Amino acid sequence: MKKLSSYWLCQLIGWSAYCILYIFFYYTIRTKPQPNFFSGLFMDALTGLIVTHFMRLFIRALGLIQLPLSKQIIYLFSTSLLFAFIYAFLSVSLADIMGYETGSMKNYTMFNKTVRAASGTFMFLLIWNLIYFTYHYVIKSRADKLDKMRLESLVKELQLKTIKAHINPHFIFNALNSIRALVDENPGRARTAITELSNILRSSMQAEKQETTPLEKELNIVKDYLALEHIRFEDRLQVEYDIDDDTLDQPVPPMMLQTLVENAIKHGISKQIDGGLVKIISDFKDDHHELIVQNTGKLNGSTTNSDGFGLTSTNNRLKLLFGSKASFEIKDLNEKMVEAKVIMPVNGM
Repeated sequence: MKKLSSYWLCQLIGWSAYCILYIFFYYTIRTKPQPNFFSGLFMDALTGLIVTHFMRLFIRALGLIQLPLSKQIIYLFSTSLLFAFIYAFLSVSLADIMGYETGSMKNYTMFNKTVRAASGTFMFLLIWNLIYFTYHYVIKSRADKLDKMRLESLVKELQLKTIKAHINPHFIFNALNSIRALVDENPGRARTAITELSNILRSSMQAEKQETTPLEKELNIVKDYLALEHIRFEDRLQVEYDIDDDTLDQPVPPMMLQTLVENAIKHGISKQIDGGLVKIISDFKDDHHELIVQNTGKLNGSTTNSDGFGLTSTNNRLKLLFGSKASFEIKDLNEKMVEAKVIMPVNGM
């Protein structure tokens, strides 16, 4: 048996309490019997149940509970007023059709009866909306706080793993060996390589609690990384950039692009006898920012590196930062190329 949702449970309890309260006052303070009291009350409660349900659908359809608090207050009053007139019109019309009107009400026009009924209904619907908006505001605040805590925790975890990934003995060993080979052969290039290595390590350690960083800054780190790798791979590593300058100020998760490029080198280029190509693309498409890393190679199920700081973490970070507005996929572009594509919302949209 399907469990009754909390919304419908609250609706049934609320309108049942409404009927019980009116019945209590009817028996305690009435001055004379009302022939159609019970049928009119239950009809009014049923109308209220239907109207408030459609009011909820109206609120959800327009996304009013997602608006800033200041705007929510405005819509709380305006929505209550709108549906107070709808509720009043339906109640008055049904009372007229069913013949439940009292003698005094028969002397008023439909417009006057609707206005009088709406003035009494407005406060009731305002309280209903106040409870509904407050409930969702509290739930949303808790969810936002939880997401923020999860993001901060993940950023700290990623920071530690990023630092570990870049100062692990294998990376340092390869980089220093490449630099040592250049000391006598090309001292100038050796000095540049030391600067590049320093930039990468500094960037890793300065990541701290950053949620996003400009693409241009990330791209500079990636260029330093690829320059170091080019010393090791020489002509086996070819690099191409296709960067729209307008995307350089777009926010991206720190070290994300470097992770994708490192994955392309480790699982793609290093496994090819003749090496291959790494191509980095950044462009706007369909109101989104696309960041793409293509490399020579084939997936073969390799989507994460050995120390766990891989593509799964990239996907998790995107979801926490941008929600459903971002996506990530890695696939074989063709028989010789692999493509890792990140889609993010454009800053300010």
